[in-house]
Amino acid sequence: MAMPLRQSIKVATYLFEQKLRKREKFPLIVELEPLFACNLACEGCGKIQHPAGVLKQRMPVAQAVGAVLESGAPMVSIAGGEPLMHPQIDEIVRQLVARKKYVFLCTNAMLMRKKLDKFTPSPYFAFAVHIDGLRERHDESVAKEGVFDEAVAAMKEAKRRGFRVTTNSTFFNTDTPQTIIEVLNYLNDDLHVDEMMISPAYAYEKAPDQEHFLGVEQTRELFKKAFAGGNRARWRLNHSPLFLDFLEGKADFPCTAWAIPNYSLFGWQRPCYLMSDGYVPTYRQLIEETDWDKYGRGKDPRCANCMAHCGYEPTAVLATMGSLKESLRAARETVSSNR
Repeated sequence: MAMPLRQSIKVATYLFEQKLRKREKFPLIVELEPLFACNLACEGCGKIQHPAGVLKQRMPVAQAVGAVLESGAPMVSIAGGEPLMHPQIDEIVRQLVARKKYVFLCTNAMLMRKKLDKFTPSPYFAFAVHIDGLRERHDESVAKEGVFDEAVAAMKEAKRRGFRVTTNSTFFNTDTPQTIIEVLNYLNDDLHVDEMMISPAYAYEKAPDQEHFLGVEQTRELFKKAFAGGNRARWRLNHSPLFLDFLEGKADFPCTAWAIPNYSLFGWQRPCYLMSDGYVPTYRQLIEETDWDKYGRGKDPRCANCMAHCGYEPTAVLATMGSLKESLRAARETVSSNR
């Protein structure tokens, strides 16, 4: 696990505090969507299918920051849409960083080089660039040529300026262990990004492409083969060891979607950012008025093939905290990756 040591300590402290307070449900990271507009039309995403009036909306800074503070989460993932299209995205980031929230700005990087001057390098801030494969594969997934090359140029420039740069890669049933190995090798060894996140594609109901999402057994077989030969230990993957065990079928967990709640222009989305069963105005209502027991594999048919990190990474983190053996294992990997 390549999470910086300072961040690991803060998250561990936060989790310990929740345990002392005997809180059963709490957020680990908030998925913040301050807009739905985007400058790409990716096959696995349906955000831009919202009506034109919705796509023109931009969340006010105070509302965005207030939602994060209301939740109390130590980390924030700012997505969309394309967050760099928000005219005040730099101010949202600045205010969250000033409050020592760990902020990951998820971007396709098309505007990143043009916007770098608006941001300041900080241990609390990182760009999270979406990369789904090498040049041909990535450009096909985002339905536009040249996006991969621009993303690589943006990441190199951001690294040169001292920013933390991470990546987020989604894999489909058109992927093979070799295509996963190739892109992660490139990001890890050639670009030297700070951290990498990976996730099997979930059948997001509004996505234009509904044919290439992975099933559970496909996911396990795919990652088991990709992780072989020492790759898993060598790559700077920003995941808990137990979540990686989960991906390759060595462990299984229930979903804890409440730990990575989504807040957008519509409010707090239940139960998660991948499924839309309504919205509520406050985080407290989300937690207290959602029937969490009816979601997850074996409960809701929409969840049958989901192994996405938004539902299962927090379960793995909580399982780690509840086991001395797994806590020591995670600590060893964190220390090793920060050497």
